Amino acid sequence: MNNRLTVPLYASLLSMALLTASCAPGTPTSDSQRLSQGEGTGQGQTATGGNAETGTEERDEQGNTVVPYQASVLVEGLNAPWEVVTVADGRMFVTERPGVIRVITNGKLESEPLIEFEAPFNEEGEGGLLGLEADPDFESNGYLYVYHSYLEGQDIANRVLRLKVTDGKAVIDKELLTGIPGGVNHNGGRIKIGPDQLLYITTGERYEPELAQNRDSLGGKILRIGLDGSIPSDNPWPNSPVYSMGHRNAQGLAWNPDNEYLYATEHGQRNHDEINRIVAGENYGWPEVEGDDDDNGTYQAPLAHSGNDTWAPSGVAFIAEGPWAGSLVAANLRGEQLLRVVLSEDGTKVEQVVPFFEDEWGRIRNVTAGEDSKLYVLTNNRDGRGTPREGDDKLIVLTPEG
Repeated sequence: MNNRLTVPLYASLLSMALLTASCAPGTPTSDSQRLSQGEGTGQGQTATGGNAETGTEERDEQGNTVVPYQASVLVEGLNAPWEVVTVADGRMFVTERPGVIRVITNGKLESEPLIEFEAPFNEEGEGGLLGLEADPDFESNGYLYVYHSYLEGQDIANRVLRLKVTDGKAVIDKELLTGIPGGVNHNGGRIKIGPDQLLYITTGERYEPELAQNRDSLGGKILRIGLDGSIPSDNPWPNSPVYSMGHRNAQGLAWNPDNEYLYATEHGQRNHDEINRIVAGENYGWPEVEGDDDDNGTYQAPLAHSGNDTWAPSGVAFIAEGPWAGSLVAANLRGEQLLRVVLSEDGTKVEQVVPFFEDEWGRIRNVTAGEDSKLYVLTNNRDGRGTPREGDDKLIVLTPEG
């Protein structure tokens, strides 16, 4: 593309298919996913060894993969939660898609919300109150950042706001970015502050695929702005918040703190859901290519994709410590599982993808890493597409065994 920043292609090109071995509900599969490891152009080349299976997980006497975490329910009765963040005083803030930020104090869900959004807020379809992030200096400035859908006339759009929290209540402090393309579906919505102290934002293409290839549109992109809404001077394109393009509906962002590599999860059209390593200025190909086709180097191919299976990946976390240190863990909606994505030591390849907690909690929206190597998981069975179970939706904590 014209003016496209040239960056070396580090990503290994992998295609994957889930094993069809059956397992009891709630039990991890006895084998990892098989990987077809493409290296080079992304045109289906297979590395030496063909379909290689790498087994790094501990197994019990029956050959089942051992889960090195103890799961317990921390909070019940959430309504389609999307994101959870923890601040320095121990409080947890949870966004609920209908437009409320809930507060958890000492493991208890408070009855009074932090804030309830009003018009022009909109919650149709997959839209509503989505991403949330806390300022690194929240303890002193009380800033939270949110992403939500709203109405611009008769059209749905998305915006990023800065909130100010004082005395247990939040108010809108500033609009940081508005007019992000929105719709009933494909709103993206994840926001995270990176190691560079800038705000990264995933957006969808609202079922208009051409937006993802239009550099002047904010749809189908990963965006990058300052915490005051300013455009960083080192963004790939001058005076543009666009950081990468060619995305369909990315909903997860996570960094490796050691090398500051950024990873993202993305929904495919029917399958071919993706794990990508995000490089500034790169084009990830939607809707021109899917899977590990990079059109002879024109586009960035994913590190891994789901092949003909469907994960519907949403939130993702990089695990820096504990039993799964050095891996990504991705929440799956339609897949109704967590995926452990084992990375190579240099972080540029996927060596193994292992599903856990299959069919145990239903749709899973998000996973985050907390203190003491704990992981926090949000179910999403009250989102209009799931089947609510007793107590849904839940915030589940995974505590390392031993």
